Amino acid sequence: MTIAAERTAPPVRDAPPVVEAVDGLDAPRCAVASRASGELQRGTAAPVRSWLLLEQPGAWSRAALAEALAGALGPADRRRLGVLQRERLLRALLIRRPGRTPDHDGPRTLLVGSAVPGAAWLERLVVPDLRALAGLDLEALAAGRPGHGDPVDGPALLVCTHGAKDMCCAVEGRPIARALAAAYGDRVWECSHVGGDRFAGNLVVAPHGEYHGHLDTSAALAVAAAAVAGRIELDGFRGRSSYDPWQQAAEHAVRVRTGLLGRDEVACGPAREDGGRVHVAVATPRGRFDVELERRVQGWVAASRCRGGVQPADHAVVGLTRLA
Repeated sequence: MTIAAERTAPPVRDAPPVVEAVDGLDAPRCAVASRASGELQRGTAAPVRSWLLLEQPGAWSRAALAEALAGALGPADRRRLGVLQRERLLRALLIRRPGRTPDHDGPRTLLVGSAVPGAAWLERLVVPDLRALAGLDLEALAAGRPGHGDPVDGPALLVCTHGAKDMCCAVEGRPIARALAAAYGDRVWECSHVGGDRFAGNLVVAPHGEYHGHLDTSAALAVAAAAVAGRIELDGFRGRSSYDPWQQAAEHAVRVRTGLLGRDEVACGPAREDGGRVHVAVATPRGRFDVELERRVQGWVAASRCRGGVQPADHAVVGLTRLA
């Protein structure tokens, strides 16, 4: 069975919690519990092939994205966007400048782009308000076609600070956003929930969809420096969003093996199942590799103030063979 990059194998989900979240200020946060467990991050980037980033200053509720879209789009357009999100992996997020940004009426920035390896791009539009979203060609965006706004030179750095969704994102993310803004200015945005709260601090490099987690400010600065230079920093690298979890784990393994860190130096073919294991062919300037993987259950991540205990799975590499 071949697993296409666009239609990946069903992602491995966390096991159901065996206990409820722990009450009380003495209980650890979920990001602290995840670190303490030694949970592996490879293969955990959320699936994204194109981006729709909407500037929304001010405080964000837990449902802030849905609220913003409800104010910007009519029911039919929201349904159409929902289909594109589910079926075409178009990801909508809210963004805002780091620090306290009071809500206000007025122009908003939209960042749109494609995360497809080797064909990634990012464009910027300034609109009077988010209702202008109704005039954006979402079908073309989901198909990876540019031409919506002005090209952006270099990546945007998105730091999840969505504290109403999970306190770890605010506690871990806000210091990172401030440090990156001091170093990289307008490249840096706070963003709403990106997936994987227990991996906070989370940093996503857009448009390329490079997810990094469990970062502190020092590690985040190293990730940003590499990203701006066209490289991938492997510290905290969760994976590339346009790849499925098997491909993400295979890319990580080949980069570790070869030392190749250039953004487009490592390209994964589709995953295929063979005899109960999964194989991914990976092309590099130093030859092609076959990466053999299997699903393995990790140890428990303890219950926390944020969530119940979970037993996550790993897309474990069991073989790496150079083909040519």
